[in-house]
Amino acid sequence: MARLDERTFAAFYERTKRDVWSYVYRATGHAADADDIVQEAFCRIIGADLDADDDEGFRRYVFKIAGNLMADRWRRASREASWLERLRGPDIHVDAEYDDTVSRELAALAPRERAILWLAYVEGDNHQEIAESLGLARGSVKVLLFRARAKLKRLLATAGVVARVL
Repeated sequence: MARLDERTFAAFYERTKRDVWSYVYRATGHAADADDIVQEAFCRIIGADLDADDDEGFRRYVFKIAGNLMADRWRRASREASWLERLRGPDIHVDAEYDDTVSRELAALAPRERAILWLAYVEGDNHQEIAESLGLARGSVKVLLFRARAKLKRLLATAGVVARVL
């Protein structure tokens, strides 16, 4: 078990905060949510006894915490949306935050699909690291990643960004 002292934590935070924020923002699509989740993720590792001995272990740990926090928010939002829908009926919502085609199509993916794609292709995480970050079984990651790639490719083909595949 390892514990970060104040100076080590500050240096780790400065090196890692942008990557974690980018990951959370791309997965959630909301800057305010990214700010909240990143803050909470880093707060949770302050003073915690971590099962990591190096910078990369701490980095994986903070990504895992952020992934768990996003999953908690998605579950809570799903329950709240279901409850609200029963109260007032379905509500049509158009998210106009994205202004380019690729971002719009990426936003059309489910949050977990965006998170998996981000961790695999932007962060360069392997299947085991993705599984740990998102709280999934390692064997599920390969299938979920394949499906997320295929779905994004279909969305981009429909939008005319990539050539259709027969």
